[in-house]
Amino acid sequence: MRNKAIALLLLCVGIGYNAYAQKMKMSTTIPVGIENANTIESEHLGELKFTDGVPLPETTEKVYDYIDLINAVDAYTKGIHIASMEAMKRGILSMGKANETALIFEELMDSKTLFLTANTTSVYMTSWLELGDEPMVIETPPDVLGIIDDHYFKYVADFGRLGPDKAKGGKFLILPPNYKGEVPDGYFVKQANTYGHWIIWRGFQKDGDPMPAVNATKETFKIYPLSKKNNPPEMNFVNVSGKQFNTIHRMDSEIYNEINAVIQSEPSFGESSEILGTLAAIGIVKGQEFKPDARMQNILDEAAKIGSAIVRTQMAKPRSEYLYKFEGTQWLNPLAYKSYLFEHGGAKLLDARSAFHFYATGITPAMSMKIIGKGSQYAIAYSDKEGNTFDGSKTYKFHIPANPPMKDFWSFTIYDNQTRSMLQTDQQFPGIDNNKKGLKQNKDGSWDIFIGPKAPKGMKNNWIQTNPNKGWNTIFRLYGPLEAWFDGEWYPSDAELVE
Repeated sequence: MRNKAIALLLLCVGIGYNAYAQKMKMSTTIPVGIENANTIESEHLGELKFTDGVPLPETTEKVYDYIDLINAVDAYTKGIHIASMEAMKRGILSMGKANETALIFEELMDSKTLFLTANTTSVYMTSWLELGDEPMVIETPPDVLGIIDDHYFKYVADFGRLGPDKAKGGKFLILPPNYKGEVPDGYFVKQANTYGHWIIWRGFQKDGDPMPAVNATKETFKIYPLSKKNNPPEMNFVNVSGKQFNTIHRMDSEIYNEINAVIQSEPSFGESSEILGTLAAIGIVKGQEFKPDARMQNILDEAAKIGSAIVRTQMAKPRSEYLYKFEGTQWLNPLAYKSYLFEHGGAKLLDARSAFHFYATGITPAMSMKIIGKGSQYAIAYSDKEGNTFDGSKTYKFHIPANPPMKDFWSFTIYDNQTRSMLQTDQQFPGIDNNKKGLKQNKDGSWDIFIGPKAPKGMKNNWIQTNPNKGWNTIFRLYGPLEAWFDGEWYPSDAELVE
C-alpha cells in the first residue's frame, strides 16, 4: 500500500512538473524547421537517433565517420595539385640531384615517359630547384617557353619568350622564404614561398632538328648559390628521351602521403589556410606525424575512390558551361575565364582547379592570357560531336579549317585516359602537326586528321594510331595564336565517327 502511494505521488509530481515546464513564463513557440525529431532517417547515413537533440553514441560514430569521409574527399580534390608537384619532384630527382641536374629530351619526349599531357613537338627540359638559407641563381637559355612553379604548384615566374628576359635568356635570383639579406642588382628577383621549385622549359625545333635548342640550354643553363656567382659549378645534363620514369601522382589513398610530404617540407604560409584546414581535418598537419589508424585508413581508401571518380568526371564530362572552349562544341578548357588562378567574380572555381591539376602540369598566367603571336593555346577533347567518349577501336576525323590564325604551327597529341600521358601504341610519337613531311592538305587549304587503330586508305601521313583496347583524349595546340583564335572565330571541328 505504501509503495502504491509513493508511485502515485511521483506520478502526480511528474505530471505537475510537465505541466509547469509547458507553462514556463519564458516559453516560446519554436518555428518549424529548427528542432529535429529524436529519430532521423537519412538517405546516406541511415537511422540517426538523438535524445532531445543530442546524438546517441552510435549516431555520434556515424556522423564523425561521415565528416571524416567528406573532409578526406575534399582534401583529395583540393590537394591534388600539391600531390602532383611532389610526384614531379620525385620523378626528376630519380634521374639526378636537385640544383645539379637538368633533364633534357634531346630526341623529344615519347610515350615511354609518364608525364602529364606533354606534347610531341617541343624540346622539353626540366630541373628541380631546392633552396636553402641563401638565394639561388638560375641562368636561363634564350628563346624558350619557361616556367618556375613552387612546391605548392603556385606560379613564381616566366622566362624566355614570355618572361622579363624577353627571350634573350637571363639571370633569375630566387630568394628563399623569409629572406632578410641584401639583394644585389643585375637579376630578375623573385621571392619564394617554398624551398622546392619546379623549373620547366620548352625549346623549339629548327627545321625539324631539336639540337639547336638542346645546345643552347647546355651552353647557358645553370643553377647555383649566389655565393658562387664568380665560380658557378658545372651542371649535369641528362638525356632522358626514351627513358621510363614517372612524374604522375597517385590516384589511390597514397595521394595523401604525397600531399603530406609537401606540407612537412614547406612553410605553411605558401598555401591557403582553407586548404591547410581541410588537410588538418584528416590529420595532415605540419610538424605532426601523419599516421591514420585502421578506421581512418579505411575512410581514406574510400575517399580516394570517390575523389578519383570526381576529378576524372570533372575533366572528361564537365557540367559547367565555362569549362567548354567553344560554344556548341565538345572542346574543353579547364582554365576557365582565362584565369590561371581559377577565379571568376570573386569565387574560386573548384571544379576547374581540380580538373586541371588532375590532367595537366605547369601554371602560368601566359597559359590563359590573350597574348597575340606568342606562346601556345590549347583545346581538349574527350568526346566526338555526339558527345560519345572516344573509343580506341573506332576511327574519327577532325577537320582543320584553312588559314589557321597562328604565327608558328598547330598540332594534335593523343593521351591515355588513365595516365593522361601520351598513348602508347606502335607509334613512338602519338601526335601530328602541320610541319610533318607528307601531310596531305585539301585543295581549299584545310586538313583532315584521322585518329584510329588503322590509317584510312591513302591517309597514313594524316593519321594518329590508337589502341583498340584503350580510350583516349586529345589536345589541339596552336602556337603563336592570333586574334581569331581568342575570339572563337576559328577552331577545329568536333571529331566525327568514321567507322
